Amino acid sequence: MRKRATVVAVSGALVLSAFAVPAAQAVGSDSHNPIDTLNALRAAASSKSAYVGETAADTGTPYALDAKFTNVKINNGFPIIAGTGGKVTAPVTFKVTHGAGVDVTADDTELDLLIYRGSSTDPANFLIGDDYPSCTNTSATVATCKGTIDIYPGDELANADNTTWKALGYIVDWNDVDPYSDDDVDWSKVGYTEGDALATTKLQRKSALTVNATPEPVKKGKTITVTGKLSRANWDTGLYGGYSTQPVKLQFRKKGSSTYTTVKTIKTSTTGGLKTTVKATVDGYYRFTFAGTTTTPAVNAAGDFIDVK
Repeated sequence: MRKRATVVAVSGALVLSAFAVPAAQAVGSDSHNPIDTLNALRAAASSKSAYVGETAADTGTPYALDAKFTNVKINNGFPIIAGTGGKVTAPVTFKVTHGAGVDVTADDTELDLLIYRGSSTDPANFLIGDDYPSCTNTSATVATCKGTIDIYPGDELANADNTTWKALGYIVDWNDVDPYSDDDVDWSKVGYTEGDALATTKLQRKSALTVNATPEPVKKGKTITVTGKLSRANWDTGLYGGYSTQPVKLQFRKKGSSTYTTVKTIKTSTTGGLKTTVKATVDGYYRFTFAGTTTTPAVNAAGDFIDVK
């Protein structure tokens, strides 16, 4: 697992401390916080302390590293869908174009890409990978990189995170400067660059849909009652809750066919419930299907077979 840098104030000086962590942690943690690392670099670059009322004992300012991020893609361009627990891993790919004297694969180079919502200097939340991205030099001036965004919904997400996020990347060439020592940092030996709004991605609350058609079996021409429920992950409670007043299609697939056709469209109740009736005609499968919204992915219920006598 990775080590991440967190900025702390010690005896009026701005220094970095390393913390070993087992997995990605939510904003607000004292460790595993790349935003603090970035803010320290930003403060040093502007010759300002990262803390109001503090005067950094460190010297110099970082130089602009000749490198930039391109072709950033999060989760192959698709929304990231998360339930209420476990781990969700979204792939990240990008390129780094850099000067001939820059080696993003060097041991003393720190490179990362994260996603956040809110402000890049003080985000409402941010998410990173369990490991730093890995890069391969494809030429003297281009590296291709891949990594992950690893999400632990039960610990890291709230319903407010059900929105669009931005990607932020940074590269630091420490040039053998030890940012974890107790000595003052000579920032003039450190090069860094960052790129904001490199890409966007949506975080969606995972959906679930059920169906039950009764009675079974049923006489031809008699009424069938089809019930079900549309629900989605609630990151505030850690449970699934009903998705209210959403249009859902009832579909039918005749036995022996592979194609569903829409019978009618109904709306879920205030608790996500579904209930409607149809006439029995032939053997086949009934299902509900939900087209999805910007916050919630599409989902199909598994077909429920009806035997018509």
